[in-house]
Amino acid sequence: MYRNSLKNTQHLTRHDSINRRVESVPTSSGLCSFPRSPSAVLSKVSWLDRWLTRKMLDTVGNPPVRILLWDGVEASPRCKNPVAEIFYADRNALLKTIVDHERYWGDLYSSGRVEVKGDMTRFLEVMYNSFQNRHKKNYLTELLRRFGNRKIINSPSRARDNIHHHYDIGNAFYQLWLDREHMQYSCAYFPHHNMTLEQAQQAKLEHICRKLQLKPGDRVVEAGCGWGGLSRFMVKHYAVSVTAYNISAEQIHYCRQHADDDDCSSRLEYVQDDYRNIRGQFDVFVSVGMLEHVAKQDYAELGKVIKRCLKPSGRGLLHSIGRITQRPMNPWIERHIFPGAYPPTLSEMMQILEPNQLAVLDVENLRLHYAQTIQTWVQRFEQHKTVISEMMDEQFIRAWSLYLYGSIAAFNVGKLQLFQLVFNHEQHNRLPRSRQFIYQKQNSENDRVEKFNA
Repeated sequence: MYRNSLKNTQHLTRHDSINRRVESVPTSSGLCSFPRSPSAVLSKVSWLDRWLTRKMLDTVGNPPVRILLWDGVEASPRCKNPVAEIFYADRNALLKTIVDHERYWGDLYSSGRVEVKGDMTRFLEVMYNSFQNRHKKNYLTELLRRFGNRKIINSPSRARDNIHHHYDIGNAFYQLWLDREHMQYSCAYFPHHNMTLEQAQQAKLEHICRKLQLKPGDRVVEAGCGWGGLSRFMVKHYAVSVTAYNISAEQIHYCRQHADDDDCSSRLEYVQDDYRNIRGQFDVFVSVGMLEHVAKQDYAELGKVIKRCLKPSGRGLLHSIGRITQRPMNPWIERHIFPGAYPPTLSEMMQILEPNQLAVLDVENLRLHYAQTIQTWVQRFEQHKTVISEMMDEQFIRAWSLYLYGSIAAFNVGKLQLFQLVFNHEQHNRLPRSRQFIYQKQNSENDRVEKFNA
């Protein structure tokens, strides 16, 4: 729905006219600039609409928000210091929120039928916590969740379509808000809070390389290489050779171009193919941000691929968004932003490793690092909205803004986690005695991490 919605394709929906018709609507506290649907003028707010609004809020513990309906009058109970004001442009938007907020609210916001005034991240954090803290089990919600979420089946052809949907919308778009040096679309690492995005992404690459104990001459295979920042970093700074797999045409084109520009091509091969087709044996297996796109029923096959391609003395790393309880991806995100995505729990990740006699050596959770990473992405996204509006339509921009702000909130409140797992074959005994090798300072002229003031 939102993929590649370039302006010249006239991809706008019938609700986009609402986004452009903004008038001052009287509220109980003065004038508030919210969009008003033409149909709302013909549909008066009834006592039932207001009762349903109050009941909806009461069900989730009356979070500190104000809700205004299409007549511009507040329908929610009065609260001190509301974190946001939410305006519903029509009755159908309100009813869809009540019936299944997870599936419909993103569409309603993206099309302009719901507006939010206030701190979007804080508003979403409050709502996440309100739903999380419900004491009564809502069987209707559980039923809607079961039937509202699509079954994730990521066959090779479906996986290509899913990746195309999200990653092939144009490298120029991502270059506006990712880090300039390595184009990392994954969690950065902030050992010091005041680091720039570029510094934190380089620190992440170094952190991964140290965990993998890379040494000159190692053969590395990377499953899902993004725009190639990690593979180029490993070749340039650790004198290894890398074979990287990716099924995104746009990303592979970028990778090959920059490998040539950085004089890395002699030790770096980019293969436009599925991870299931990895062949050969390697000293290191690494995957950053790909596991989220692998269906649970394919974990066994991924584990067999890793076991087959990893030498007896080899080691590997999986870096993935995850959860602490098993739950599917938000259905709106899965349908419109990340089709086929699923964030696993640690126990589910073990289904990749344990059946294949792969032993976990180290687990690290970088959840708050990811919240900070996305915060910097949002700042750059907002700074470049004018340029983005020349590439994408208004509905796309609203959808992606919601996705980014929602992701910050989800990591802040713990709905999402970020796991890094290091592993090797169970009988491999040449193991470091401590984690000191990951964090020790390098004093040579080739120190690959900048030194920052604490």
